[in-house]
Amino acid sequence: MKTFVPFAHLRRQPTIVVDSTASGAALVLAHWRGAPTPAALRDDTSAGSVLRALHAPATPGLAAPAVTANHFDIDGFIGVWSLLHPALALRHERLLRLVAALGDFRELDWAEPLARPALQLVCWLNAREQALFYPPFGAPALRRREDEASAEKFAWFLPRFAAVLENPEAGRTDWEPEYRRVEAAMAVVQSAATHSRRYPESGLAVVETPAPLPYYALFGPTAGADLVLSLYEGQRYEFEYKYTTWIDLASRPTRPRLPLPALAAKLNALETSAHRWTCDGITDTGPLLRLAGDTLTKVQRYADPDQRPIYASSIRPEALEQEVVAFFRARYAAIAPRRCWTWAEIRAAGESAAQPPGAG
Repeated sequence: MKTFVPFAHLRRQPTIVVDSTASGAALVLAHWRGAPTPAALRDDTSAGSVLRALHAPATPGLAAPAVTANHFDIDGFIGVWSLLHPALALRHERLLRLVAALGDFRELDWAEPLARPALQLVCWLNAREQALFYPPFGAPALRRREDEASAEKFAWFLPRFAAVLENPEAGRTDWEPEYRRVEAAMAVVQSAATHSRRYPESGLAVVETPAPLPYYALFGPTAGADLVLSLYEGQRYEFEYKYTTWIDLASRPTRPRLPLPALAAKLNALETSAHRWTCDGITDTGPLLRLAGDTLTKVQRYADPDQRPIYASSIRPEALEQEVVAFFRARYAAIAPRRCWTWAEIRAAGESAAQPPGAG
């Protein structure tokens, strides 16, 4: 039997670290870039690596009696819970994999038979977290460290999750409001009102839809792409690097994130509204390029697009799309997708892509 311990207790006993990385761990099971997860256990999600480990009980370090993580999110929670309940986790492996992937990547394929149960579980986790604790990335506002404060979330969810996993109806009161909101948004995504386009040379997906949507609906048509340009009515736009380019994705190669200030500058040269284009740094979990009013907090950036203000631009949508497509097409022309980029390599690729042809 294993037990969960707060991250600060990592070195008090042999401990498995999930969805995090730390020196002194008996075993690391994480998809973080550069994490020392054993090669045979690498997966798109950290929970996926845990489930792989459960199929390989001789894995060195897997017998450690304690489990921890330095933050609480759905992927990490599913990984920690699965180590504490291995038989039940393996019985529900397919569903748990979908829950972890939906929690991190926000991509929902409604053709998947377990899509709805996965969304219900994700919505239950979200609703209970919102009702009882601080929001994702909200610990600093409470003057607390995430690795310390998140232990309280694990303590509440770990003994209660199995009941909802095995009987989602037990959590309906909690999961139904967000579930219905996403269901309605998915109907819009699947209707004639929404159009999506792909630019494979850069991994860009463009989603043109009437109004901002929850991520679980918006990102559904973008599975397999790593860059998303959202075009809304009223000339409102956002560009985002997906989380698939922050971690070491195991299932397919990816391109490195490129710094966005040059693209923001280009758009600002065209913009005549009262707002200016701003962008987040490439190490943010989901960097945005958008017209700025007030600066968004990390909590607001992580929240769904329909939960934050998105301002009208003077740039026509076809012109905006053309600028974004041209920017990435030119800069990715000499960069081949691959797996396991280091942050140093990503920064170097960004610097190289910014050089004019023939420079250097």
